[in-house]
Amino acid sequence: MRRLGSSVLGMEAIVAGLVTPVAIAVNGVRPSLAVTAGIGLAVLCVVAAGLLKKPIGYVLGTLVQVIAIATGFLVPAMFFLGAIFLALWITAIFVARRVEGVTSR
Repeated sequence: MRRLGSSVLGMEAIVAGLVTPVAIAVNGVRPSLAVTAGIGLAVLCVVAAGLLKKPIGYVLGTLVQVIAIATGFLVPAMFFLGAIFLALWITAIFVARRVEGVTSR
């Protein structure tokens, strides 16, 4: 699970960082709010990926998905992208559990 989850969160961190200039230039969001939301979400993704060794990492990763969708209020495209990352996150959890179950037999 850690590899799949880290991959999802790593790609999400890149997207979250790139949301900042889009929010400022295209959507006219105040720079302080855009930087706080975009870079904050990217940092949270990296922290969650680092904590995937512990159960709190999965909780934080799920919280990241909710925050990513909520970022859609700043950049409407994030509603769609956040939903995609949520689907990838859920898929990573279920696929990893299935693989771990098969390999443990």
